[in-house]
Amino acid sequence: MKHPKEGERLRKIVEDFPNITVTALGDLVADEFVFGEISRVSREAPVLILKHRERSVLPGGGANAANNLAALGVNVLPVGLVGDDEPGRLLLKYFRHKKIAISGVLKDKSYTTVTKTRILGGMTHNTRQQVVRVDREPEEAPSSHVTRELYLAARNYAHASDALLVSDYGYGAATPAIVSTLREKGKLGAVPIVLDSRYRMLQYAGITAATPNEPEVEEALGIKIGNDWDKVLAAGEQLMQRMKLQSLLITRGRDGMAAFDHKHKPVDIPIVGSDQVADVTGAGDTVIASFTAALAAGATTEEAAQIANYAGGIVVMKRGTATVSREELLQCIEQTPPATRLH
Repeated sequence: MKHPKEGERLRKIVEDFPNITVTALGDLVADEFVFGEISRVSREAPVLILKHRERSVLPGGGANAANNLAALGVNVLPVGLVGDDEPGRLLLKYFRHKKIAISGVLKDKSYTTVTKTRILGGMTHNTRQQVVRVDREPEEAPSSHVTRELYLAARNYAHASDALLVSDYGYGAATPAIVSTLREKGKLGAVPIVLDSRYRMLQYAGITAATPNEPEVEEALGIKIGNDWDKVLAAGEQLMQRMKLQSLLITRGRDGMAAFDHKHKPVDIPIVGSDQVADVTGAGDTVIASFTAALAAGATTEEAAQIANYAGGIVVMKRGTATVSREELLQCIEQTPPATRLH
């Protein structure tokens, strides 16, 4: 079913993005891309020798969610942690260049900035293939002192915000403990808390909304969904109850998205654009950023899900860790009226 009139309402919500502020508490990751041209096979081992051509470092993880909010025109206040190292400095430099406030980003000498290095190989004009990925991670979780600083920064910023986005990649800057303290003692009032947690979604209670992908849902509930809408429904209802959510958005790759609301019937939203996906790196960050921004701007669950669906559809067509601009989003809504699938 196509809904042309709703497109108008979605455009109004997106046009309102510059008037809202979102605090993004998350694990800040440096996504490093090293590209080399394939020159020959090594004599030492059966491996390709790549001639180094270029290197770029982009915000990943929670930093990518913050970067996506900024690209959408939202005033974003990132809260997180970097080490006193080159990847950390490059992330801060990137944020400064994009005019993103960095006063909530803590620097800790004893911490290693999480860095995911993707080595890409290819011929000069061909597509670049990821050859290997090397991850650098901190040896231990942030200290209790740093955790308290993160909590205080998140609390102070969230007070001045229309929403709190929590991006938990498991590195300790965004944890169930910090979020429950924020909820119990932070006096956040009606500020919605929207969660993306890679490994421990069910440990969060009483948040407003969550945006897991289907594999994360399957892992959390110990089930297999497959291509079965009834199973999607059952899983969604179970998560809504167990986590006491008001909204839930399950992203399902080429099957689109399923949106749940505590007051309305679940909605099945088909994928926008082609299902020829170029790169899913960071697509979840784009989805939570646009979903949170829309909720903060007063959208219903279904409207926020439609907007997130457009944003996700645009970003998977881009290579690497990418963002979606407000203009791209408005253009996409204009070209394709929002749709739902009936069951």
